[in-house]
Amino acid sequence: MRIIFALFLLCSVSFNAQSIYPQDYFSSPLEIPLILSGTFAELRSNHFHSGMDIKTQQRTGLKVIASANGYVSRIKISHYGYGKALYITHPNGYTTVYAHLKSFAPEIEDYIKKQQYKNESYEIELFPKVDELLVTKGSLVAYSGNSGGSGGPHLHFEIRDNAERPINPMLFGLDIKDSKLPTITSIYAYPLNENSHVNNAKTKQALRLIPLKNGDYTVENIKAFGKIGFGITTWDRQDLAANKNGVYNIQTFVNGSKNFELDFKRFSFDETKHINQLIDYNIFRTKRQRVQKLFRTNNPLSIYKDLYNEGIITVEDSTYKVFKIKVSDFKNNTSWVTLSIKGEKNEPFKTEPKEQTPYYIYANKNTTLKEKSVNVSIFSDTFYEDFYMDFNVNADTLTLHEDIIPLQKSVKISYDISKYNKDDKNKLFIARLSGYNKTPYYTSTKRQGDTLIAYTKKLGTFTLAKDEEKPTVTPINFKKGQWLSKYRFLKIKIDDGVSGISNYRATVNNKWILMEYDYKTKTLTHDFNDGIITDTKNNLKIIVTDNVGNSSTFETIFYRK
Repeated sequence: MRIIFALFLLCSVSFNAQSIYPQDYFSSPLEIPLILSGTFAELRSNHFHSGMDIKTQQRTGLKVIASANGYVSRIKISHYGYGKALYITHPNGYTTVYAHLKSFAPEIEDYIKKQQYKNESYEIELFPKVDELLVTKGSLVAYSGNSGGSGGPHLHFEIRDNAERPINPMLFGLDIKDSKLPTITSIYAYPLNENSHVNNAKTKQALRLIPLKNGDYTVENIKAFGKIGFGITTWDRQDLAANKNGVYNIQTFVNGSKNFELDFKRFSFDETKHINQLIDYNIFRTKRQRVQKLFRTNNPLSIYKDLYNEGIITVEDSTYKVFKIKVSDFKNNTSWVTLSIKGEKNEPFKTEPKEQTPYYIYANKNTTLKEKSVNVSIFSDTFYEDFYMDFNVNADTLTLHEDIIPLQKSVKISYDISKYNKDDKNKLFIARLSGYNKTPYYTSTKRQGDTLIAYTKKLGTFTLAKDEEKPTVTPINFKKGQWLSKYRFLKIKIDDGVSGISNYRATVNNKWILMEYDYKTKTLTHDFNDGIITDTKNNLKIIVTDNVGNSSTFETIFYRK
């Protein structure tokens, strides 16, 4: 019977996939009212949010149910990112994703643990066969949690099409109460070439935004000339939560004619990195504001719609234009911004001198920068635009501009470490200096002979750092020689304050045991219900290794009946 149903699932995909956003097919994945802490496609660091974050009443362990009939097509468990994640493929061709889980339904949990013990690895990715883990709509598939990169208990829920593109789940009829207008907090004007200016300045200008009683906004009239663009910061809030979430749609109009649209309905994971070109990355890095540019410059994002002249406005002398911005949430609550532009060509202009260095980077060419023991390889199309790079090496410290320019690809950094002695070479890594105190943070580093190599998607300051400290291993809920018969869990804290934890391995009486690692609490946890530990006297051994190879071994004895 299971095989027949599985075949029906596969055969139904091509027929039902023609349905566009079915309204009654998917149900809520939780048995509580849907209240969101995050909306689809809202702006996050280096990516668009690919689903909706559903509040779980500030706790873990809520039942997560299948939104529709289907089969478990993928299971991924990792320390970071989605943590514990479950993927269910449905007969209509869509896949639902449930992430940051605490645990899985018993049948699924057993399936996973067998593979984890077989592979001797907590982190695992599985692709069950079509007929192995069938689920029905409303059946229990997991329990909500806070695993991976989650910042607090919630359920991350996605709906993807058969090309693995995430789509706004609200398009499928999942209802969220929202009667509030989007909020707009700032607006900027951008002169876009040498001949353009706004309010007698050639640099971007923060404009005075004036809220109106009806929820709309106006802006003090501006004088401008040439090619200009605008940018805004905006967010939306639903009725039942205080969270500042993303909006659904942004459109602009010039003298009543539409000239630009951002449609946050669907995107692909391949393009999500281009978010840093959509926003004003300089403002984001310096002021922590995400200003969305309402014009396009060298950006392949698919969310752009109905562009006229890339959203750029040409203002001529002695003309008048009315520019409007329409910001909408999914429930079509709409806020408008209106401003008047007077075309006026004036001189002189306020200008900022352009910084020039010996290193000019052409975005469409490969570039190699070398000084002393440091080599930097920049591949073509790493940057969106040409610019002067600030490049300098002082001792082992590399200055690679400021982190105010977005990258599409990683930059390769190489250090020649032949001058160091053998012992030091084994402890060195490439670190990125960050924060006010320029704290060194480990950048994934590989060694090839006398060369250390790291890849980075951020500019900034880098240096060679040394880690001579071994990781620490500390028992949390037990002591040596203790009886643990009534305990459900065994908990250990592991930490490394320099290069960070790379891997760990735990055994009891020389048998590998599964220990779940939560990097946020630095905790390893073993569940005695796994049934692996059956002896009375147990020798626990944990080996923890950091990212440069320093290793600590912790051994102790505990008893259990």
